[in-house]
Amino acid sequence: MKPLICTCTAALAASLAVVALAAPASWFQWRSKLDGKLVCSQTPLGPGWAKATGPYRDSHCTKLIAGK
Repeated sequence: MKPLICTCTAALAASLAVVALAAPASWFQWRSKLDGKLVCSQTPLGPGWAKATGPYRDSHCTKLIAGK
């Protein structure tokens, strides 16, 4: 029984360490290839869009992440 408890405790500790290091996804400005419109999104919007600027910390694409 003791080895099972030790294994479970170690697995729980490893899981908590991974969660503690997780960071939110960055935001980017995407430019429409059709009309040049800019949109802020965390994920690509499709083949009609190209990454314009970023990464940003916020959903309004106003707080640029320094050093990236």
